[in-house]
Amino acid sequence: MRNRLRRIEGRHNALVKELRTAFAHGELTPDGYCAIEGMRILEEAIRSGLRFKAVFFRASAENRAERLLPQLAAHVETLLLPDKLFASAVPSETPQGVAGLVRCKAFKLEDVLAKSQAGPLLAIAGVQDPGNLGTILRSAEAFGAGGVLLGEGTVSPFNSKVIRGSAGSVFRLPIAPAKLPGILEQMRERGLRLIATSSHKGTPLDQASLMGPLAIFIGSEGSGLPRDLLGEMTEIVAIPHSTNVESLNAGVAASIVLYEAARQSGSPQSHRVTEKSGN
Repeated sequence: MRNRLRRIEGRHNALVKELRTAFAHGELTPDGYCAIEGMRILEEAIRSGLRFKAVFFRASAENRAERLLPQLAAHVETLLLPDKLFASAVPSETPQGVAGLVRCKAFKLEDVLAKSQAGPLLAIAGVQDPGNLGTILRSAEAFGAGGVLLGEGTVSPFNSKVIRGSAGSVFRLPIAPAKLPGILEQMRERGLRLIATSSHKGTPLDQASLMGPLAIFIGSEGSGLPRDLLGEMTEIVAIPHSTNVESLNAGVAASIVLYEAARQSGSPQSHRVTEKSGN
């Protein structure tokens, strides 16, 4: 199996340079690949049926190849890098010694809007913290969201911290960029109710109806939804919490609302989570 590994010594190797650039920019490469790292994330990408361009192993973690190589197609480039070269390309604080270039599924706005009957859509307006977006994507898959629309000013879903925070959900969810003020009419034409969250004013979450087709809007960590969007909402929902806390972060707020929507709809996802937490 290790005979598949090609040893690379120079930092100017084209694939190493592509990996380094993809991690540094947190965006897709020109030919549509994103950089990922860590055993769990690579195995999630494999499980999700994604196509790999190359997989990179740190020399001191060569033993990980024995576990991963049998799961990779024969045509995938598999490279063994000196520890120092690997560290120069993979900027993780806790590197596991394995990284890859993988092609994520591409979706357009119309693809995500078409999923509105499958579950609530999420519309993200300016969430910039990668950890928050990763949490939102993970919860979106866990609680049966139909898809996610990323408004301008939102961190890229291909940022390595977003991918890690999503625990692989980014590989499976329909996600597309969107100019949010410009698509509200399209949403209404599809029968979507537009719901926003608030820390202070609005219908208490336990009294709000989250049944039927809807789009849940999540604003930025600092200022929430822009006023031009807030004024267009069908309903504003407040999540009751202690007055000692000014607000919930975007990831937590989105997760709570998604869970409540799943609970009201009788989604099996919400029942599984409740049963597991009760054990």
